[in-house]
Amino acid sequence: MGKGRFEAFSDGVIAIIITIMVLELKVPHGGNIEDLLPLLPVFLSYILSFVYVGIYWNNHHHMLHATHTISAASLWANLHLLFWLSLIPFTTGWMGENHFAQIPTALYGVNLFMAALAYWILQMSLMKTSKDNHLLRKAIGNDFKGKLSLVLYATAIIVACYLPMVAQAIYVAVALIWLIPDRRIEHVLIEKAGEQTGH
Repeated sequence: MGKGRFEAFSDGVIAIIITIMVLELKVPHGGNIEDLLPLLPVFLSYILSFVYVGIYWNNHHHMLHATHTISAASLWANLHLLFWLSLIPFTTGWMGENHFAQIPTALYGVNLFMAALAYWILQMSLMKTSKDNHLLRKAIGNDFKGKLSLVLYATAIIVACYLPMVAQAIYVAVALIWLIPDRRIEHVLIEKAGEQTGH
């Protein structure tokens, strides 16, 4: 199965998720800077979630560059990922509206954990699809960052029940880990292109 519709559908859903998140930013009544202050927690939550959704979109795009064959199992795995990503506007809004309270912060962590787990499942599904996806297998390797992220999310969920701001710091730290450019797939594709051109 080709990957054109696979990628186009995913891009469309992710675009809608971002649109829904920004609609949660309500315009304040009043024309003073002070009127914006009550919206600060919601805005900070939006920034964090926007970065996370952007990271998923970026990594999803790169992963498909190293993928040639899509199976039915991969389609379902992708829908599983999109399901958890689609809940991000809800958990983001609840966390921001309640000023990073314990339970909303923990639920946000559960959402991030499940999205990361779903991404890992999709990755595994694509790597097992066929021999055509050998470049992806080579690029991913042992996926240290992915495994580390799951551990940190699980830790943050527990910490959120006692120290929600520490959990927030962990969420930010994981996002920063993934913001550092991950060149694994790019290096594999460049290496392949060099082999094809004889360089």
